[in-house]
Amino acid sequence: MKEKVILAYSGGLDTTAIIPWLKENYDYDVICVCADVGQESELDGLEERAKLSGASKLYIEDLVDEFVDDYVIPTVQANAVYENKYLLGTSFARPVIAKRLVEIARKEGAVAICHGATGKGNDQVRFELTIKALAPDLKIIAPWRCNDTWKMQSREDEIAYCKAHGIDLPFSSDNSYSRDRNLWHISHEGLELEDPANEPNYEHLLVLGVTPEKAPDEPEYVTLSFEKGVPTAINGEKMKASDIIRRLNRLGGKHGIGIIDIVENRVVGMKSRGVYETPGGTILMEAHTQLEELILDRDTLSLKKELSNKFANLVYEGKWFTPLREALQAFVTSTQQRVTGEVKFKLYKGNIIKAGTTSPNSLYSESLASFTTGELYDHHDAEGFINLFGLSMKVRAMLDADK
Repeated sequence: MKEKVILAYSGGLDTTAIIPWLKENYDYDVICVCADVGQESELDGLEERAKLSGASKLYIEDLVDEFVDDYVIPTVQANAVYENKYLLGTSFARPVIAKRLVEIARKEGAVAICHGATGKGNDQVRFELTIKALAPDLKIIAPWRCNDTWKMQSREDEIAYCKAHGIDLPFSSDNSYSRDRNLWHISHEGLELEDPANEPNYEHLLVLGVTPEKAPDEPEYVTLSFEKGVPTAINGEKMKASDIIRRLNRLGGKHGIGIIDIVENRVVGMKSRGVYETPGGTILMEAHTQLEELILDRDTLSLKKELSNKFANLVYEGKWFTPLREALQAFVTSTQQRVTGEVKFKLYKGNIIKAGTTSPNSLYSESLASFTTGELYDHHDAEGFINLFGLSMKVRAMLDADK
């Protein structure tokens, strides 16, 4: 019996070429695992392709709800955004995929896991940190880092390698964007985006929606309901979180929401430029933030904003399965116990415009906030508060005046 390797398989040219490469260089029995995290049509025809390429077996694992419920929603509840822009679409998909790779490796008795991430990117870090955290005994193979045996440096090289091994699939050598898609987003890198001086060719690039200029001239109102920080309904229609994201993706894409062009700092040290489409995620994040500002007290909200950056960095760096992420999520979960209510907003040409927020747990008091005098607030109390609040400033000024 040959030893088995689990290959993280997308069906693209890279992972197709890796199958014969693994057999040739390691004499492994190659078992492919494709994780369905909402990439839709990209999954078509994978089983036949994997078998033609020499794999002994293909698993197509439906991870959509696990991905959304256990990774996306906790990140939304944390309001975690990397470098104030990136909504972590690829980042939190990698741990759920790698976790399933480990589970199938155990089931199959495999000795190794292989991934096709390059030596310049973040994904190699995310895959491998998860594997190390969950299965430190398993060998990890990263072909793009195997300089002595992986000689392919271009799509043309990979196509030629496949044909030499009897694999003649409809791959082309034409230049296209490097993309990663799941239910939460799609990312675009390459071509004109490699030079930050170039404007993105949105006509050629966009997949999930349109630019704000091409969005409808009429706004659309949407109401999103939450229970304990979890989205539960759109316009009063209850549905599971993954279906809410699907619906919001269509609405957001229609109105040009969630298109960002960023230069981010990768884990490995370099800067990279990409365009991300996250229509539904952008709406969901904004709605959750609007609801929290009505419910959370000042100190909790302030600390949560600080910790959200740490949470985002951990997710971006592939440190999902760490004690710190678990501890931060425990704090976030505690803050969500009262985050229940409805957020109404207007979608219009790339904008999410507030149209009213309500909650049974709102800390906003109209009688306190209004300019009329209410029973709970005596204007004269402010004088003593200001005297004490500014005491240190007054003492310093008096000291300086005596010098």
